[in-house]
Amino acid sequence: MENKKGFSMIWFMVVLGISIYIASLWDKRLFGQDMFLKTNIGKLLDPSLGALMNWNLYIGFAIIVGVTSLVLTLSQKYLSDQKQLKELRKEQKFLQSEMKKYREHPEKLLELQKKQFEFFPKTFELTTKPILYTSIPIILLFRWFSDYLEPIFGGWWILWYLIGSMIFSTIFRKWLDVA
Repeated sequence: MENKKGFSMIWFMVVLGISIYIASLWDKRLFGQDMFLKTNIGKLLDPSLGALMNWNLYIGFAIIVGVTSLVLTLSQKYLSDQKQLKELRKEQKFLQSEMKKYREHPEKLLELQKKQFEFFPKTFELTTKPILYTSIPIILLFRWFSDYLEPIFGGWWILWYLIGSMIFSTIFRKWLDVA
């Protein structure tokens, strides 16, 4: 089991590194073409997502945030072990309720906190797989959003994206019963 956790962490770090590297290449010369990624991702997204936002910036942006949230929620549902995640979450809630009971007993509280920390690697292992598959497309989408929306909203577009994705994700997680 320890080997699998380490393997999961290694893949997470590799994909994170690749995502950061790809994001850094956005405005760089690649394969003999200036701004290769920016140009080609733009050619792919401008006629689809760009057209949607040109039609109506706010509604188009909301639709894109909703669809992105749905895709990410579906990846969490089908690429992670939902049954095991739900069990872990149930155990974590039980531990939290126990910790509230023993707030005045530091030694028992410390013991419960140690048990709670044991859940972090297990939860990380179960939730890593969806991140591995979605991080690079999300990084590319965010870089495209930045180029498209920065002149209009400045840096505020990311705040609206985060608020919208939290709302949509909450709805989709409840609707699809995602842990």
